[in-house]
Amino acid sequence: MIEIKVLDKGFVRLIDYMGDDKSAVDAARVSYYNHENSENRKMDEKDIKLSLFLMKEGHLSPFEHLVMKFHVKAPIFVARQWFRHRIGVSYNEVSRRYTTKNSDEFYIPDHIRIQDTKNKQGSVKIDNLSLEQECIDKIKDAYENAYKIYEELLEKGVAKEMARIVLPVGQYTEFYFTVNVRALMHFLDLRADSHAQWEIQEYAKAMSKIFEKVFPITYKHYVENLYQGDILK
Repeated sequence: MIEIKVLDKGFVRLIDYMGDDKSAVDAARVSYYNHENSENRKMDEKDIKLSLFLMKEGHLSPFEHLVMKFHVKAPIFVARQWFRHRIGVSYNEVSRRYTTKNSDEFYIPDHIRIQDTKNKQGSVKIDNLSLEQECIDKIKDAYENAYKIYEELLEKGVAKEMARIVLPVGQYTEFYFTVNVRALMHFLDLRADSHAQWEIQEYAKAMSKIFEKVFPITYKHYVENLYQGDILK
């Protein structure tokens, strides 16, 4: 198991994976009846060249045979962006209809950003320390007040599924995320990029480190030849 801590309380944890770098080239070779079920999983020079060719030419279906299963803990607002990725992926998320476990965990940022005047989707860190602390304190106060009301509603017998409506999107959630490498590369193109929100960039970088460790040759060929973002190189 590989785990990388993200933000103040989050993580990306590899639970399981299927295949290796050679699985993609084996899948490609079956197209022209040149597949051999070899016990030797070490990539030789021909394997590496074929992997590189596939990546350079955009023949990406063989990489769908490489699959990773993750356990992710992230703020709800990050998860909502994450779940927009729907092709080649599967999700299962904790439900606040059924459990209050860890429901008091909220993302406390270590910095504050203001809107970028040149980029409507962008933001920049402020350098006013007193204003930064004031804003972080207000975020904490909002969390505390919302969670207090949540607990009061539960104490009055309100159902979990209804009491949860007062909880903010800064609350942490957890989910399982199973993804094939082709879909993961698309995720990294969009989220491991300076135009994405900073918090999801941090998760994307963690995912990329695990990708690199599990499928090192595939990752190298991807970053050097296909990657469309700007923070992994």
